[in-house]
Amino acid sequence: MIDFRYHLVSIVAVFLALTVGLVLGTTMLQDPLLNTLQSETADLRGQSERLRTERDAAARVGAGADTFADALSEEVLDRRLDGVGVVMVAAPGADVGVVTALADRVEEADGEVVGRVDLTPELVDGDNATFVGELAFQVARDPDRLTGNAHERVGAELGRALAHVRSAGDARTGDTVVGDRETGDGRKDEEHADDRAAAAVLAAFAEGGLVALQGEPAEAADAVIVVAPAFGSEGDTETAHAVLTTLVSALRTEVGPTVLAGEVSSAGPGGLVARARAQEPAYTTVDLVGRPMGDVIAVLALAASLGGPGAAYGVGEGVVGVVPDPLPGPRYAGDGDEGDAGGGEDGDGTEHDVRRATRGEE
Repeated sequence: MIDFRYHLVSIVAVFLALTVGLVLGTTMLQDPLLNTLQSETADLRGQSERLRTERDAAARVGAGADTFADALSEEVLDRRLDGVGVVMVAAPGADVGVVTALADRVEEADGEVVGRVDLTPELVDGDNATFVGELAFQVARDPDRLTGNAHERVGAELGRALAHVRSAGDARTGDTVVGDRETGDGRKDEEHADDRAAAAVLAAFAEGGLVALQGEPAEAADAVIVVAPAFGSEGDTETAHAVLTTLVSALRTEVGPTVLAGEVSSAGPGGLVARARAQEPAYTTVDLVGRPMGDVIAVLALAASLGGPGAAYGVGEGVVGVVPDPLPGPRYAGDGDEGDAGGGEDGDGTEHDVRRATRGEE
């Protein structure tokens, strides 16, 4: 028989062996383990320092690029939008400061900001699609032309109300040449009636809570800049993005040259500009606005789209370059041409000079 003392001795021996093993193991492994951990910590600390240095250097490069863009903007943008009426369209959640800065750059390029349209959250709310579509049908001057889903219809009607339809000889600079019957400002009664109809459409959209208006954008747009929602804003959602890309496409169809401009984040995963580029749109996209360099690029991109197809500019996926290549040349309002062939520096610069004087330039 194995008595109790034998069991007790066996148990004590087992625990003693475990204790000795733990002591020896800890003593033997302690130094190598600590050395490994210390080495890995030093490596991680070095990587962190390198990343911080690279980040700071990138920030300085970006600031330098913005300073450079500011210094050259007057020369680079001079006359690039001469005689072009631009409507600013702000998506829900767009940064007001970005919209204002882009408008300033348009004027620096000798364009005219003829109005601003702020799209409301109600417009891009998918639950309001029925109301949006019915309102577009009710205010349409030609309902038979409306096709597509609710937001395609409202985008088309909004674009038609904004689009500047030139008559023969019409230009933003110089005299207006029209037919036999003229009003006091040299325009036909029919043209004034069209203006009133377009203004009524915009007013109806405003009264319906779909847009907010500034200025007099009715039938005044030769081109459009749409400012994308700021990252994380109320308009920066998948549903809103689907609606906005539809609206921008409709504006491009009805008005013509159109730029969708967003910050760098908008070109990342889930961003509006990234979604738009995936659809290979006819309009232009820019993903660098919100800083001087990007704002200048956006205006150059708009100028480039006046005489060519849309393209993608910036630093995100799918761009053709940071800036248009070649850069657009100066325009001369009333000639309809770009570059020196449009009249040259010896052309009539009266309107151009007046516009620059209004901004306090020499």
